[in-house]
Amino acid sequence: MTDDSASSAGPLVTGSEIARLAGVTRAAVSNWRRRYDDFPAPAGGAANSPLFALSEVQAWLDRQRKGQEVSPEVELWQTLRAVYGEQMVTGLAAVAAALGGDSGAELPDEIAGRVRELVRTETPVDLVNGLTERLLDSARRAGSDQVTSERVVRAVRHFAPELPAGATVFDPACGIGVLLLAVAPENGTRCHGQELDPDSARFAQSRAELLGRSGVRVEAGDSLRADAWPDLRARLVVCDPPAGVTEWGREELLLDSRWELGTPSKAEGELAWLQHAYAHTEPGGDVLMVMPASVAYRKAGRRIRSELVRRGIVRQVVALPPGTATSHALPVHLWCLRRPESTARTDTHQTVRMVDLTGNSPDGSLEPSPDQVAEVPLIDLLDDLVDLTPGSHLRPRERDYAGEYATLRAELDDRIRRLAAVLPDLAAGGGPGSLDGAMTSVADLARAGLVRYDGPVPVSASEQLDTDYLQGFLRSSSNTRRSTTASGTYRLDGRGSRIPRMTIDEQRRYGSAFRALSAFEEGAREIGELSRRLAEVVREGIATGALAPPPESTESPEAPEPPQD
Repeated sequence: MTDDSASSAGPLVTGSEIARLAGVTRAAVSNWRRRYDDFPAPAGGAANSPLFALSEVQAWLDRQRKGQEVSPEVELWQTLRAVYGEQMVTGLAAVAAALGGDSGAELPDEIAGRVRELVRTETPVDLVNGLTERLLDSARRAGSDQVTSERVVRAVRHFAPELPAGATVFDPACGIGVLLLAVAPENGTRCHGQELDPDSARFAQSRAELLGRSGVRVEAGDSLRADAWPDLRARLVVCDPPAGVTEWGREELLLDSRWELGTPSKAEGELAWLQHAYAHTEPGGDVLMVMPASVAYRKAGRRIRSELVRRGIVRQVVALPPGTATSHALPVHLWCLRRPESTARTDTHQTVRMVDLTGNSPDGSLEPSPDQVAEVPLIDLLDDLVDLTPGSHLRPRERDYAGEYATLRAELDDRIRRLAAVLPDLAAGGGPGSLDGAMTSVADLARAGLVRYDGPVPVSASEQLDTDYLQGFLRSSSNTRRSTTASGTYRLDGRGSRIPRMTIDEQRRYGSAFRALSAFEEGAREIGELSRRLAEVVREGIATGALAPPPESTESPEAPEPPQD
């Protein structure tokens, strides 16, 4: 609640706070302002963010009895929740399609009746916007990353460039279209999106049509494996990709032309999304990627980060305030890239703008103060780490060591806590050598067409062979010895390796365990890298005087107990 002591009207409230008082959405409050002449007039604020006198609002709600009864919007939401449970997007997509006149949209009778009742008093656009707000609020309170948070949308809009008339905007992981529709101007902009979940894609398209956004096209499908827009080149690409996903299709996409900066490792799915977005950018076009903070320094992504810097593609990295993301309180980064207009040599004097907002409130200003910005020459970034963490490049007097220490320590605690849960559930087996009976060589599998060598790592070429099972046994100590040359070089081609024969169901059971083990190993490597960064922050922080051990306690130490006879 906003308390303006200078106002004679007493405490002032925003539209959002009125919505919470009445148990409705912000769209419903906007609708009341238009429909009811006696709704309180603004007592302060600006035209696009008015403030209202709390006493006047409460009196109006009492007269209308809006605060004492469950609103029709709430009843509709509760009914949708009862019918669709955790699949609320499915229900919202059906409602939006029905409101848009889709004759194929099927709604349960109770929901259809409530929708008909609501559209007598508010427009379909207001109704769908209100339901969207409730979904965003529900995701925020549940800590879900199902939809892009309003804070992330606000940050992307703040740092996005101004678009020329007729520009094309693309979001390859658009969800329900919140980010895509927010960054693109409503008039004259062409918007394209793709989303893995069909219901989210349907809701995004239906909502855009209800809003009158005729230039919006959203397709359902896996953007990395089945690109719906292979020839699209956009002026602006925005993306809040799924984080921490290792099964993004690396084995099928090893030779994909999109990896012009380097083939991402299995653990670097975010860098696969980044290159997919970059591949869809026209010369001079921009990419804004929402990235986990760890992508800026993980060892596995060093080569790709190096190419981004060397070619002058990365222009700015912004460390957003903790709490910007919905699902956790750790900071996320916003990477701002630009495809060069030509292939001319990169200007050696070019810099990368590093912005560290980790000391700010997630709802505060996104405009950095001078001590939160550093212009870092490209050559200074091209070291052994290619660390793109903004806080690592601010001068010591400008660097928030205490904030970095608290953030990194919290991230380390979280990762260590989650690491043990990644390990597979295992029971005692038949003992050493129990799988040595029926074996087959990988060379025989290759001759039978069950294995292919599209890259350095052999993968399954048949539904009769599980890739994780194959690669897991290839990394056993006995097969490692077979794959090591006389000079000590190890190559995972495994032609001389042998693996046990199993049914496909058994293969998948073992493959699942090996896959979990790989995730554990990758998590352990990330913890090692995070620990190195944490140690560097502590060492530099203590050495510069920014951090200090706590003072010794002034309490007298307890006297030791006398020795027992």
